[in-house]
Amino acid sequence: MNKINIALPKGRLLKKVYDLFKKIGYENKELLEDNRKLVFEDKGVRYLIVKPSDVGIYVEKGVADIGIVGKDILLENSHDVYELLDLKFGKCKLCMASVKDYKEDIERRLRVATKYVNVSKKYFDSINRDVEIIKLNGSIELAPILNLSDVIIDIVETGSTLKENNLIVIKDIVDYISSRLIVNKVSFKFKNNLISEIVKNIEEVL
Repeated sequence: MNKINIALPKGRLLKKVYDLFKKIGYENKELLEDNRKLVFEDKGVRYLIVKPSDVGIYVEKGVADIGIVGKDILLENSHDVYELLDLKFGKCKLCMASVKDYKEDIERRLRVATKYVNVSKKYFDSINRDVEIIKLNGSIELAPILNLSDVIIDIVETGSTLKENNLIVIKDIVDYISSRLIVNKVSFKFKNNLISEIVKNIEEVL
């Protein structure tokens, strides 16, 4: 049997993603135990537990044959991989938001705080809006509250974090984001039968 390397995102979606592979026969009980291991191998399947934003890199470079990653990360980084399946979980939107009483001044440059620098640039270029992009990696909601930026562009799932910080959505930038199954291009060629079987089996249990 060919070995298959699967990159799973650590964090809140890990169990959900792992349960999907478990359903199609790729079980590894050790993976959900309370430990700090990042590599789990059993019966020809090797799971790599990596930061969600790094999954695409592991797959693109061929360290992993398959990975599960959010569409937002694919849009931001343009990894050279095949995107084969929409897994339909981890659903959210990429939105522009600001404080409740925000009024845009179109005469001056818009200050935008976000970790999605490339997606934001592409969007504002498309509407010919002059912007200053301020890259932040966390607590992005603080930026308009403390006048670091006029608006933010960030993932919105339920909207509760925005609401708790008295922010509102101004515009949907990408109105549908979810977890996707991606595949290394070389692996897809040389492990096609195995990967195609995995994809088919996942489609059947979704």
